Amino acid sequence: MPTPKFEIYKDKGSKFRFRLKAGNGEIIAVGESYPEKKSVLKGIASIQKNAPIAKIEDTTIEAEAKKPAKEKKSAAEKPAAKKTAAKKPAVKKAATKKSAEPKPAE
Repeated sequence: MPTPKFEIYKDKGSKFRFRLKAGNGEIIAVGESYPEKKSVLKGIASIQKNAPIAKIEDTTIEAEAKKPAKEKKSAAEKPAAKKTAAKKPAVKKAATKKSAEPKPAE
């Protein structure tokens, strides 16, 4: 099986970027833009160093815990649905065509 790889490329603004591709060729990560090639190489080196020891921090769990639980309202507590007036169908005006005058024979 092919090994994963970092691919360096230039974006539309001519800035350097990288993408991490899995062994099957699927893009699994994309880096920010860097003004110089040596900067993108430093970014890749930082990921190679820090990713193996990085912990997962799921901030969505904390956000969900802070949200108050929604209470279900009974049918009596729910506001009545608004009645809307029926719309009249739009009337299309017939397009008038200018009568074509016959061209004089030459």
